Amino acid sequence: MPATIAYIPHGGGPRPVLGDPTHRLLIDFLCDLPRHFPRPGAILVISAHWEEWIPTLTSGENPSLFYDYYGFPEESYHIHYPAPGDPQLAREVAGILRGNGIDAALDAGRGFDHGMFVPLKLMYPQADIPCVQLSLLASLDGAAHIALGEALGALLEKDLLILGSGMSFHNARSFYHPTAATRAAGDAFNEWLIETCTAQDLATADRRQRLVNWMAAPSALHCHPRPEHLLPLHVCQGLGGKVTDRARVVFHDAVMESPVVGFVWRGS
Repeated sequence: MPATIAYIPHGGGPRPVLGDPTHRLLIDFLCDLPRHFPRPGAILVISAHWEEWIPTLTSGENPSLFYDYYGFPEESYHIHYPAPGDPQLAREVAGILRGNGIDAALDAGRGFDHGMFVPLKLMYPQADIPCVQLSLLASLDGAAHIALGEALGALLEKDLLILGSGMSFHNARSFYHPTAATRAAGDAFNEWLIETCTAQDLATADRRQRLVNWMAAPSALHCHPRPEHLLPLHVCQGLGGKVTDRARVVFHDAVMESPVVGFVWRGS
């Protein structure tokens, strides 16, 4: 079974798991999404909430959860998602990266962060699919993250879900104080992102260059004062560009009154 590649929004902290009404559309989307592609044998998550100087993979057999948020109800610090790790997959991914000239590391002690367990608790609540997380690069360089995805091409024919977990709009001030102007800024950037990832008249090389230069897009730095929630998309595009000319939009709605999009590069 070939791999499915998707970039999805994971919402604000644990809010989707807590049933927050500002996340209702996202909750429904995440609960329904697995119906649209085959159940994977394992899941590789590129989370916005982990940065290292070299690509690093969780390699423990039973990673704990890392509650990397604060100020939420007590119940949010008792969420359980006991998905097993997959040390063999972690070693395989690290080997693929090294074989393509990218140094990589394994971390057997790191737990799963909320960029992983929040969406997957809604998508696969049984927590019975082995999971591995792959870090972002602390450089936060767009070209390096596309190259990271391109280097993982050997995974494309494996029975995997490769999941970029972030947000196409991530300005905390605007989340909590939305205005017509901030929504217009989000719409402008998301429309540019949709064009970049899905337009029929763009070649893969053009999509790549646009994402490398993402800061020149309309309202880009308002939507992403810091790009960590966008960069999982770059990894997915690096992989997806090897198997399809363009992505499909699978989510385009509001989260906390801000416009957010999600894409699939491969998957029914």
